[in-house]
Amino acid sequence: MPQNLIVKSTMAQPLFSLNMPGVDELFPGFAPGDFAVLYGSPSVISLTSLLCIRAQLPVQLGGLGSNVVFIDGGNTFRLYKIARLAQLHQLNPREVLERIFISRAFTAYQLTSLILDKLEETIKNCNAKLVVISDIAGFFLDNDIPHEEAQRVYSQIVSYLSSFARKHQIILIATYLPYSGNKRNSLLQEMTCARANTVLSFSKTEYTREVTLEKHPFFVLGTAELPSENLTLTDFMGA
Repeated sequence: MPQNLIVKSTMAQPLFSLNMPGVDELFPGFAPGDFAVLYGSPSVISLTSLLCIRAQLPVQLGGLGSNVVFIDGGNTFRLYKIARLAQLHQLNPREVLERIFISRAFTAYQLTSLILDKLEETIKNCNAKLVVISDIAGFFLDNDIPHEEAQRVYSQIVSYLSSFARKHQIILIATYLPYSGNKRNSLLQEMTCARANTVLSFSKTEYTREVTLEKHPFFVLGTAELPSENLTLTDFMGA
């Protein structure tokens, strides 16, 4: 789309794209300072694994030339998947894993501490330009946490992340996994998307898989069809 291309050409730094045919025309990529939310399907977990690999590629090959901080809020990080993706990119799996700094949380309070108390120091120590927060809301949907407390603390977290990404000019991507049966889900999802400057939703119908750009400060919003599941990862991963 012309509007997208105009914005892309004026960026001081190349955008960090999903590198998927058809999708990149709708959403050219993430920029430093973005707080992005990916939601709608469990497949967003696989997508963040791919981005963890691509972030380590040189800028000339579409990457960030960077280490990655991965805050695992839902025990979603899969070593075997990262290793496989590294091999498909002709990278050494061990070296790739050494550049992904994983922090695991097992409660809402641990996740809160990792973000509010430790994230700033972590990105400086790790020299990371990409932060992934996996299953950001999962712990706060627990009925053992009082509703008011969950809402208050979670609001503080997403507000902090929005400011944090801008302040440090990093790309911060959070995944929001499906919790359709939870009464608190709609509220927390709305709070997350309200604070993000980029929102991408993923859906699957009987015939297609689609990604919708629901929110962005510059790009034209719309929907694109994802690559077929029959394609291999190497068909849309690029260099």
